[in-house]
Amino acid sequence: MGLHCTARRVAVALLLGISTQLIAAPFTPASDSEVVERLPLATDPSARRVESLRRQLAAKPADNALRIEVARQYFELAMAQGDPRLVGYAAATIAPMAPTAADNSDYWFIQGLIQQYSHNFEGSLQSLAKAAQLNPAATGPLSWRSAVLMVQARYPEALAECERLAPLAEPLLVLGCRTFVKATTGELRPSFEAMQQALKDARNASPELLLWLYTRLGEMAMRLPQPDVAEDFFTKALKLGLTDQYLLGAHADLLMARQRPAEVIQLLERWERSDVLLLRLALAGKAIQHPKARDWAAQLRDRFAAAALRGDRLHEQEAARFALDVEGNPSQALVLATNNYQIQKEPRDAEILMRAALAADKAAAAAPALEWLQSSRYEDPAMAALAAQLRSKGAKP
Repeated sequence: MGLHCTARRVAVALLLGISTQLIAAPFTPASDSEVVERLPLATDPSARRVESLRRQLAAKPADNALRIEVARQYFELAMAQGDPRLVGYAAATIAPMAPTAADNSDYWFIQGLIQQYSHNFEGSLQSLAKAAQLNPAATGPLSWRSAVLMVQARYPEALAECERLAPLAEPLLVLGCRTFVKATTGELRPSFEAMQQALKDARNASPELLLWLYTRLGEMAMRLPQPDVAEDFFTKALKLGLTDQYLLGAHADLLMARQRPAEVIQLLERWERSDVLLLRLALAGKAIQHPKARDWAAQLRDRFAAAALRGDRLHEQEAARFALDVEGNPSQALVLATNNYQIQKEPRDAEILMRAALAADKAAAAAPALEWLQSSRYEDPAMAALAAQLRSKGAKP
């Protein structure tokens, strides 16, 4: 399967927000032949496929098309599994191409994905623009550019990329791109209704696109708020049978909001390898004093400490939530949330900044998040309540 044959799947993955949640630094092996880890081949067909391709590449290192395919497979597996080491393997795989890849659109596409993962957003936007310039018919670079711009709260630019996508991609993906922006900028209900109608009209949508629709609709329903409807959409998404850590995290957050931590543990008990999902396990474990709660918290504490020693800032949003909700350290949470908000400005980044500022009794520190909430017109009753509390303590946008 070629790179552009699966561009839609990869684009949908980023529109879901997966990449911005992977938080540990990737490990980069020294060569194609180095065995860095035995992937779970017995249980995961995708892992078996990438392992087979890696062996072929070791035998044919000059095959750049194969090299790009191996990197793509590693990256998609990382998006599904939440294992950041796989992004490092993708980076190492395409590294030998750098000196001669100036006119290779596929190289720039993969490079852009890896850069956005590392929060090098400007570098990512440039690489993706290069990929789009070299292959004007490709949909992947435009979808990913829109999503990276969303992470930076550059909404008009993100919507402009959706419009560039319109003549190239299927209508359902274009609608998803547009509604992703509009649901964040004051048009939640019409976006929800438009996507619901699109779902009813969908006839031959791929499982990956259905996964996107169900998950996004579930998140919108949470904000309306219609928690029963949200849970129904998440359940439908899970029944598709696709491995997706973002869906699992969103469903876990809904279960926690509905005071059902035991179900979170049942949902995520095999997902300790993902920092994002391990955090949910630690939160749920603390809520019901689960026997493994201390171990889950200790694992996260060690991972965040190791990241700090490396100077790795990719973990700060989740680390802030850990400091606040697991460790009970609002001052540390506020430092982490403030630093994180300088880099990325998604709704969840604003929320943890607002909550940490309230808990630390430093309401003024939430001013950037309040400014975003006001200017974006983002609709969420929980965040509106946080904003009201902050304003009552003197905070201003």
